[in-house]
Amino acid sequence: MDHTLLLWRRSFAEFLGTALLVTTVVGSGIAAQQLSPDDVGLQLLENSLATTFGLAVLILVFQPVSGASFNPVVTLVDRALGGGARSGDMLAYIAAQFAGGIVGAVLANVMFAVPTELSTKDRVSMGTLVAEVVATAGLVLVIFALVRTQRAAIVGPAVGAYIGAAYWFTSSTSVANPAVNLGRMFSDTFAGISPATQLPFIGAQLLGGLVAYALVRLFFPPRPATVTG
Repeated sequence: MDHTLLLWRRSFAEFLGTALLVTTVVGSGIAAQQLSPDDVGLQLLENSLATTFGLAVLILVFQPVSGASFNPVVTLVDRALGGGARSGDMLAYIAAQFAGGIVGAVLANVMFAVPTELSTKDRVSMGTLVAEVVATAGLVLVIFALVRTQRAAIVGPAVGAYIGAAYWFTSSTSVANPAVNLGRMFSDTFAGISPATQLPFIGAQLLGGLVAYALVRLFFPPRPATVTG
């Protein structure tokens, strides 16, 4: 098949998957806020459960098409580890992911008749930035630990389970994804993230990706080629 057509299909899969992921995060956050207005803990539980299951399903659906990273950090680390697409394709995937994040948030707003406006939730603190490094490093490590040990078939449920847990063990509720981070800026609701949070969080996520890259290289180096003959 023509490379341009393949790239278009894969990029669209990354766009749609990321959009649906952010729709799940923001939409379930709005629903939780409406259904449990007086219990923030219950809101977080509802939001995390929806995200856990939704993310796992989306990965299983789109993994055969594009790899289903839905995450610029994962795409960058994949490229750095030598398993990703060529540089031009990588940029197309990342652009699709960021665009999908924004569209997904707007879609969630529309479904719940909520205005699309910039979030006022400023989440930046030393604790949340450290949390984003930890959350992103853990996410990327989970993915490539499985891929490099021939267990890619269980990436979907494993990543869903990790993110569901990280919602609770990190103070940032584990955004761990620059595209999701940007998308959540366009909804001033439970899951919203303010413009002031964007650069610090994305910087922490990139640092987490760098930490994960080092850990993957340490624990799961490429297998040496066998010489026969």
